[in-house]
Amino acid sequence: MESGMRVRTLVAAVALTTSMLTGYAASQTSANKLASPESFGAIGDADARSAAIFTELGKVLTHPRCVNCHPAGDRPHQANEGRLHQPPVERGADGRGLPAMRCSVCHQNANFDPGRVPGHPEWHLAPREMAWEGKTIGEICVQIKDPARNGGRRPEDLIHHIGEDTLVGWAWAPGYGRAPAPGTQKEAGALVEAWVKSGAICPVN
Repeated sequence: MESGMRVRTLVAAVALTTSMLTGYAASQTSANKLASPESFGAIGDADARSAAIFTELGKVLTHPRCVNCHPAGDRPHQANEGRLHQPPVERGADGRGLPAMRCSVCHQNANFDPGRVPGHPEWHLAPREMAWEGKTIGEICVQIKDPARNGGRRPEDLIHHIGEDTLVGWAWAPGYGRAPAPGTQKEAGALVEAWVKSGAICPVN
């Protein structure tokens, strides 16, 4: 009888552990994927649908791969935790570092995984006007639509920038030890295009 109780207890423990791990995996999968524009078709109100599409895109825009290079201050952040860059570098006048410590000194044309150093030929920080750190998805949306802060760009220009720009594309191939942005660049580009075509409405959050 005691042996049977132990078996039942063990089975229950295994089942509970499996359930917890399955739930965790499902939540991680959801966070790491992007819904397609078509999946928002059931939202009848056009403005609500547009805002919902941008909210989904927000999974990318608020991810460390993007926010680290869109900091609120003059120092980039790094790693999945978004900690301040070490060594302590600064943006400089053109966003590519100070004269004595340019971004390209360490960040070469491609990732250098043995040294865990990311790379791209155009490595630099986003302009101060495009700081996303600490902002809500709605605030980011308003910001990127504002010509006074986005370099005079139209929402339509974001389709290429997010969907095809190779520096932005680095976020989905960040190299050893860094979590990629959710989904794929193509999927993110499709969301931007759908958002623009549906009126480019910003969420209120």
